[in-house]
Amino acid sequence: MPAGDAPATMAELRTDFLEKLKDITGNTAMNDIALRFLNTALQDMHNEDWWWAERPAFLRTVAPYSTGTIDIAVTSLTTRRTVTGTSTAWNTTNSFDVANAVAGDKMRLGGSNDAHEITTVGSATSITLSTDTPYTGTSALDDASYEIYRDEYAPASGFQRPAPIDIRFFDEDRTIRLLGSHEFNRLSPRNTKPSKPLYATVIERGPSGSVSLRPRIVLGPPPDAARTYLYRFYTTDLAVSTTGTVAANLSDPTDQPIVPLAYRRAIVFKALENWYGSRQVNTALAAQWKGAYDELMLRARARTGQAEPRPRLQADVSSYWQHRARRGGVRWGATRYDGGTAFDQLRY
Repeated sequence: MPAGDAPATMAELRTDFLEKLKDITGNTAMNDIALRFLNTALQDMHNEDWWWAERPAFLRTVAPYSTGTIDIAVTSLTTRRTVTGTSTAWNTTNSFDVANAVAGDKMRLGGSNDAHEITTVGSATSITLSTDTPYTGTSALDDASYEIYRDEYAPASGFQRPAPIDIRFFDEDRTIRLLGSHEFNRLSPRNTKPSKPLYATVIERGPSGSVSLRPRIVLGPPPDAARTYLYRFYTTDLAVSTTGTVAANLSDPTDQPIVPLAYRRAIVFKALENWYGSRQVNTALAAQWKGAYDELMLRARARTGQAEPRPRLQADVSSYWQHRARRGGVRWGATRYDGGTAFDQLRY
């Protein structure tokens, strides 16, 4: 960057950090340490909800599938988990290019309200249930009815937590209430009968195949039709490359944080606060850089654009008009001031 420009890229932020430490730039070991402090500061900054980290996304629900019939034997745990279909197309995609059944979907068997989780879809006519949710009936099912539905949906990539316009609702159309998991389970304890969704919550499924967590949006009741919902969320993708590829951390020297340039120096300030608070313990300098960080972030919190609502004072004049109306002095909507002499003569 030109010498007089504000630091923007990872390399420029690192140089700024090291220069404020009065340390040597270009040392590989020190560069790695500096990058770690910068990325930690970037993550610390986004423990708070910032407007630049909001993203829009769409959630498209899946209609239940119940074509054909099923058979289940009860001779062993293996047979209780094995569902055989007749005239079914479980591995076929619908008009939205979504398979009629996938691992993680739920099944209702033979008219029961019990939920059985699908582990694998072997073919158009073969499904294996989870060992935790096998068929538990005393009699085998023969040409029985069934229903496959989906109540859990993977959120958009980079999803951290919802960022609703109205904190009471998950979607921007305000049709689905956003609840904590306990309240959700109280209102939809079994959540097995598809209908139009009224509630939503976010759960963590835990890692599977990697160290990444698996957040899921749960809708209750489960959707009874394909619908599209617009929602907003805060992203975990806090860095972007020159090609537009997003990531959770800065890595390449040309990477840039998603923080607007006007507030990007705060990453360096927070990194310096952490440095003097943990590695090179100096409480006075840590407090100094914390003050610089807090001041800059105060400006970011106070930022309002042209189209954004601003706080304002508005007088409540309703009691004035009611009082005047009771006295018979003026009709509703009449002006407060007139050219008469009532004020000068202390009359009303």
